[in-house]
Amino acid sequence: MCVSRRRFLLQAASVAAVAPAVLSGCMSSPTSVMESVKPAPDPYYLAMYGPMPNERFPMPATDISDLEERFFRQQVRYHRNERPGTIVVDTQNRFLYLVQPNGMAMRYGIGVGRAGLEFEGTARVARKAQWPTWTPTASMIEREPERNAQWAGGMPPGLDNPLGARALYLFDGGRDTLYRIHGTTEPWSIGLAVSSGCVRLFNQDIIDLYGRVAIDTPVLVLQNEPLQYPQRQTPDWVRRQLQIPQPGQQQVGTTGV
Repeated sequence: MCVSRRRFLLQAASVAAVAPAVLSGCMSSPTSVMESVKPAPDPYYLAMYGPMPNERFPMPATDISDLEERFFRQQVRYHRNERPGTIVVDTQNRFLYLVQPNGMAMRYGIGVGRAGLEFEGTARVARKAQWPTWTPTASMIEREPERNAQWAGGMPPGLDNPLGARALYLFDGGRDTLYRIHGTTEPWSIGLAVSSGCVRLFNQDIIDLYGRVAIDTPVLVLQNEPLQYPQRQTPDWVRRQLQIPQPGQQQVGTTGV
């Protein structure tokens, strides 16, 4: 069948008009590709969590690439009424606040104890330690002997020590609560509930906090504050590796000393 020149040109124009729409259905636009790439952390925070070569045990940079900016150290408006100088631990939202004057606070992202291993209430900082020794409690050794029994006499300080670069020891009056605020060798755990009853910060953050607080600093630990953000979910590989019970199951124990 013969096709007139005019009809041929009309058909060709129609195909040309449709082609971009068809092609766009099977190709990602530059915008969608860019949106799927996670932005790199702000250089300000990369510097904040950079290496600390002058420490007793020279510290490498902390990998913060997988964490949300809300977990990085920052000064914020404080929404409660504790007096300046108080440490407030909000376990639900995974934040630690050092209350400052004029309605402000320094906020740090934290990892907290999982269900059954938390402390709640008031305490005070009775001891501070740089590069502390870690000693598992008897209950920790009984619960995980293959992991903890070897350190019954104490694990020396260093980059592999679970208490990290600094530790604050919390007492209730003269009684040791066995609750610690300390650094961590597992920065991926910030924002999660995976530890043995303690509060862990990035090593760079616990060094900062350690320098800001004194002995007898009051501490308030809150367990049921309203959620400000969706909680960070514990990855399945972490749950399996650490044998974290499913929600509703509880284990009883305490942190190392």
